[in-house]
Amino acid sequence: MSSYPILTLKPAADVHLRNHHHAIFRSAVDRDPACEDGAIVEVRSFKGEFLCFAHWNSKAYISGRALSFVEGDPLDALQKTIRSAIALREQFFSREDTTAYRLINAEGDGIPGLIVDRYDSILAVQFTTLGMDRMRDAIVATLQEACTPSGIFEKSGGSSRKKEGLPEKEGWIFGSGEASIPVTERGMQFLITLSGSQKTGLFLDQREMRSLVRSLAKGKTVLDCCSYVGGFSLAALLGGAVAADAIDYDKDALVQADTHMAMNGVDSQKFSSYAEDVFTFLRRSPKPRAYDFIILDPPAFAKRSADLEPAKKAYGDLNRLGMQTLPKEGGLLLTCSCSYQMDSVTFQTMVFHAARQAKRSVRILQRHRLAIDHPVNLFHPETEYLKSLLLWVE
Repeated sequence: MSSYPILTLKPAADVHLRNHHHAIFRSAVDRDPACEDGAIVEVRSFKGEFLCFAHWNSKAYISGRALSFVEGDPLDALQKTIRSAIALREQFFSREDTTAYRLINAEGDGIPGLIVDRYDSILAVQFTTLGMDRMRDAIVATLQEACTPSGIFEKSGGSSRKKEGLPEKEGWIFGSGEASIPVTERGMQFLITLSGSQKTGLFLDQREMRSLVRSLAKGKTVLDCCSYVGGFSLAALLGGAVAADAIDYDKDALVQADTHMAMNGVDSQKFSSYAEDVFTFLRRSPKPRAYDFIILDPPAFAKRSADLEPAKKAYGDLNRLGMQTLPKEGGLLLTCSCSYQMDSVTFQTMVFHAARQAKRSVRILQRHRLAIDHPVNLFHPETEYLKSLLLWVE
């Protein structure tokens, strides 16, 4: 018999857990467990059958997060899952010149509430749920043993923590390190600033798309919209682009982009940056250059289902403007969306309407290349949030 408090679900509310989905919605709960929020509970069906072990938070819309679907010690199961996720990355990243990648991808690796990125010898961690936040000491100890990092930096923030009733936290929780960390991504040099940066310092989930841009950029003039620290611009210029312009509202990120160009020996005459709204830039006429390769990688316009309709309009306007900026004889457009609420079918439909409005002929050349360190959990489809289409527009 389990020593953990029991959470009982309503009749017929256990299907998603039997399918190993990690979320337990408040509306599915029949009887609350007799424990404080953040504790581990045993989840049972209305008939009393074992379903999983989970973290409990009575105040959250998703009140339970499944940790293990097997009977036995859930802490032991969690530690094994963490080690398995780390081993998977070691298998692949030992083969390439890359020192920045995701070690643990929350539900994508079956570990809801925990994200860990490796930047050389430093780990950046995010605890996004109350239950995982309360396990921080045990998690840090496991990471120390499995990875022997020189430091672990916590960067816990965002809407997920707010929904769990947690404040933002940022700072060293083990060891220490420099303010900036040099890393390599397939030969490209980046300088990661953990404190105050977006995500954990670099959008690691776009690694494969940066490689794609690099492979296609020779002889092109590139416009990198919502560029952040210039990853796509750098990839394009190292791939032989004639020039690249980066657009982002974040002035500090663009300063970092200039640093990345210098680190990689890029001719400063080939790169320019503009700290302004991307819609304003795309509507400007004339533009600084004539572009034949445009990258659109905006922030998530839809973070909730209620945001979907206005997000579709915003994505549509952005793509229409991008298409209208390309020459009539033809050019490349890489368009992306990191909004989970906008699925792949909706995203492609939005691009279709943008093409109609722009009065351009558009063909899909490639779809998104999933980064191997950001696996999609087949049983938790919400982990497939990032979408990309490489288009030929004429």
